[in-house]
Amino acid sequence: MKNNQIKIKSIKISGIKNPLLTIIAEELETDNSELLVYADEKLVECINNNLAINKVMQVILPPKCQKITVKIKEGSKITVIKTLKNSTLKKVFAKLYSLFYSFVHKLFLLIKLIGIGIKRLWQDYHFLVPPKMWKVYWDGLKKRLKNGNTSFAYNPLNPSEYRKWLKNYEQIDDYQKQSYEPLISIVIPVYNIDKIYLSECLDSILNQTYQNFEIILVDDCSTKEETISTLKEYETKDKRIIVKYRQENGHISKASNDGLALAHGEFVGLVDNDDVLRCDALAEVVKALNSNKHLDLIYSDEDKLDLQGKRCYPNFKSAFAPDSLLSSNYICHFAVLRTSLLNKIGGFRVGYEGAQDYDLFLRFTEQTTADKIYHIAKVLYHWRMVEGSTSMVIDNKNYALERGKLALEDALRRRNISGIVHICEDCPYYYIEYTLKKEPKVEIIIPTKDYASTLDKCLKSIYTKTTYQNFHITVINNNSNLPETFALFKKYQEKYDNFNVLDANMEFNFSKINNLAVKKTKSDYLLLLNNDVEVITPNWLELMVGYASQDHIGAVGAKLSYPDNTVQHAGVIVGLGGVAGHAYTNINRNAVIWGGRLSVPYNYSAVTAACLMIKRSKFNEVNGLEEDLKVAFNDIDFCLKILQKGYYNVCVPMVQLYHYESKSRGSDTTKEKQKRFLSEVDYMTKKWGKNLTNDQFYNPNFSLESSFMLDKKRGNLNDEQTKKNS
Repeated sequence: MKNNQIKIKSIKISGIKNPLLTIIAEELETDNSELLVYADEKLVECINNNLAINKVMQVILPPKCQKITVKIKEGSKITVIKTLKNSTLKKVFAKLYSLFYSFVHKLFLLIKLIGIGIKRLWQDYHFLVPPKMWKVYWDGLKKRLKNGNTSFAYNPLNPSEYRKWLKNYEQIDDYQKQSYEPLISIVIPVYNIDKIYLSECLDSILNQTYQNFEIILVDDCSTKEETISTLKEYETKDKRIIVKYRQENGHISKASNDGLALAHGEFVGLVDNDDVLRCDALAEVVKALNSNKHLDLIYSDEDKLDLQGKRCYPNFKSAFAPDSLLSSNYICHFAVLRTSLLNKIGGFRVGYEGAQDYDLFLRFTEQTTADKIYHIAKVLYHWRMVEGSTSMVIDNKNYALERGKLALEDALRRRNISGIVHICEDCPYYYIEYTLKKEPKVEIIIPTKDYASTLDKCLKSIYTKTTYQNFHITVINNNSNLPETFALFKKYQEKYDNFNVLDANMEFNFSKINNLAVKKTKSDYLLLLNNDVEVITPNWLELMVGYASQDHIGAVGAKLSYPDNTVQHAGVIVGLGGVAGHAYTNINRNAVIWGGRLSVPYNYSAVTAACLMIKRSKFNEVNGLEEDLKVAFNDIDFCLKILQKGYYNVCVPMVQLYHYESKSRGSDTTKEKQKRFLSEVDYMTKKWGKNLTNDQFYNPNFSLESSFMLDKKRGNLNDEQTKKNS
């Protein structure tokens, strides 16, 4: 484990009336560290590891504070990093500087946008731009200049940008009486919580727009008199509040189970004793239940409350994603579960404290089906950033991680799946290495046209680095004509008995030549691979076969990187940039991303066919690749067909390859190729329609211009959009 480290690039104060502290970090390896910000010796913000991943942290300061101190806490050790004076004169100079900087920045931004525009017009159209697109690009340029960014979107991990998005686009509707209004039991384990937090929690429930609920409070033998007196106060305030006082401390699982035993509701909502529900949280749940009374689990998006009670660091989630759930407890808060199923699985399990919710969700989802799990794409739950929010304080973060690992291992045993659960080295999440009794045969299919040196690099990396034994390579020769290409074919045919060349001398059609190769070969699993990739991960086939062998999984993708070690592919978002786009392109391939998305498996709607594995029977089930899509989007169409059949696609970023980006095909420089590309766009739009703007594994609040950013054009979702996303 690396030493905990935070390297600060700059710390500065801006704003005359409303001072704002901005901290920019160069490195953030903060496994057990926190940044503490004090104003006149009073703590105003605490920033821990998962909250500082974006490397730019902003703290709103009290208007009249005089002295600002920034400290770092590592374990029990606290060190002062910097002390600043909140001087009015300095802030005036800073304001003047910021105005000058803003002018220079806008000028630089204009130049940069023009450069990006020229590059995009060449790559996408080779300057043969349809007249109807000029206005689209011109409007986009004006919007980006107005908002001072190359991407017209808000960064959700920047607290000030997130709060701006909330102010402009969050919408709370009045509750309309529903035909089905079930009783919901809110279960809250309580332990030594301050009155101010417990009162705010309970008031947020009592003030719900939907009122058919009960609150079950289980005090886990608190020793704090303030906690006990607050419970007694609320116990007499409303007859719907039930309080049980435990006589001994049993920790959160036992306390929660005591609450479940007292629940009268058809559904149970889980809330921590210091957190807050949005006023329409229960109303949104009931609205969902009226659209489908058979739902067993409803969960929402969530965010956090900082030490000043300000909202920050949202978690915008996807629809139910079983492989994402095996990587982390992405469901978390706010969760409402059917009581009968909770009782069937025996509630929470003692011994899993620290990961008790995760263990519960893993067991609960085994008892229902995906169509009975519903995601509300709205932030309904506010998770307070203070210690002691449950009846058991976990002092060692590794403790909770180990309990989560134990819960996952149990899940694999219950499901009769053989696999090894790993805790990711660079983030607090998991990945599974599925194990098989024997190696099934994998057919690696590689289309090529000349570029012998490129293909040689690909083949050499497979044969020298791959630890998997049972594979065969079929190279599809599509109109090669250079002598060195045929010399390369002969070299590998003579050297390896698991290598052959299949001629497909026809007009280039990626779908058709791959379908041909599938028909001409025999194997349990297929791996579609570009000729311009290079293997990085030795056990890549073991990992990919492991995931592809799971009954519920369709296409399996990998993390592909450019030669400069930036991401080229780590999952595909349908609708991003048009028909589809890759997530996290052009960032460092080893970057630690929010949620560990570049480190552990996540479900995506699609993965690229530059490296795609699937079981042969599933490939045939959807009739392979669509041959009307000769070059573009055939992999997107294929993955969407896989989803239609009820399978899940997954990107496995532990599998890494370099991708040198389609050298053999060349660029689309002719009018004919441009016409073909536009026809393929039209094909996808007509065939898939709204599916191209409602990716179920991409939260509908996120932008379709910049991945995982907030976009005002997608804010304020109506119920139809939310339902579609779920």
